[in-house]
Amino acid sequence: MTTEAVARPGPVPSADPAPGRTECHEPRTSPAPWRSFGTVAGAATVYGVHGAAGRTRWKCFAGRRQLDSPAEAVEWASVPPGGLSGEHRHTRTEEIYLVLRGRGEFLFNGRPHPVGPGTLALTAPGNVHGLRNTGKDDLDWWVIETLAPGTDAVLSGAAHHHPGVPPMGEAVIHDLFKERTVSTGGVFTGPLRQVEVVELDAGERTRLGAPDAELAVFVHEGTGRATADGSTAALAPDTCLTLGASTVTGIEAVTPLRLLVVTLSVPRSAPEAS
Repeated sequence: MTTEAVARPGPVPSADPAPGRTECHEPRTSPAPWRSFGTVAGAATVYGVHGAAGRTRWKCFAGRRQLDSPAEAVEWASVPPGGLSGEHRHTRTEEIYLVLRGRGEFLFNGRPHPVGPGTLALTAPGNVHGLRNTGKDDLDWWVIETLAPGTDAVLSGAAHHHPGVPPMGEAVIHDLFKERTVSTGGVFTGPLRQVEVVELDAGERTRLGAPDAELAVFVHEGTGRATADGSTAALAPDTCLTLGASTVTGIEAVTPLRLLVVTLSVPRSAPEAS
C-alpha cells in the first residue's frame, strides 16, 4: 500500500462535499474516483439483530456490487448502553469487528472478552461471535465481512460443493492502536489481508493505494481532504470510503487525522461488479 507522507504543504482550496454512494445496491453508472463514499449520517435503526432484543444503528457503505474483491460488505454499527449484537455462527464468511468508541465485551464461542477503542477482533468460519455494550456510552464498531475462499469458489462457479465449516477456534483479538499494523495471516484465508492505522499531523499529506487490492478507509478522528482524479471530498470523523485497486487517493490532514485502513486483495482480474 502506498503511504508516502509529505510534511506540511501549503494551503489547499476548500473541498466541496463529494457525491457518494452509501447504499449497498446499484453502483454508479459513470466512473468515480472512489468505489463508495459516505458517512454514518442517516444510519438505519434495526431491531432484533442476530436474534438479540433491542436496537442497533446500522449503515452499509459498500457491498458486493461496489467491490471487486470477494467481499460481502463494509459496514458500521452501534448499540446503546446495555445493547447487544446477538451471537451468531459464521459458516461462509470471515469478518472483523474494529471498535471505534465505547466499551463492551466481544463474545466469542461463548466467552466474553473486554473491548474498547482500537480493539480488533477476527472471526473465521466455524466460530460464534457477538458484541455487548457494558459501558455508559454507545458502542460503535466498523465491520468488514469477506467471503471465505470456499464460499467464493461456489458463488463464482469454480466449485460445485462447499468444503464444509471448520471447527471452532481460539479468539484472535488485537489492540490495533498499539500494534499499528495487523496481518490476518494464519486466521483468514480470504481477501482481507491487513488492518492498519495511518496518522497525520495537521498539514501533512499521504497517498493511499495498492496495485492489487482495494482499500477500505475509515476516518476515526480529525478532519481532512481526499483527492483523486480531479475530485476532492471533505473527510470528517465517521466517514468511510473504498478505493479501487490500482488507484491512488491523496489525503491531506486539516487537523490531526487518524485513518483506519483495511486491505482487500483482488487476486484475479475481476469483471465489473454485478
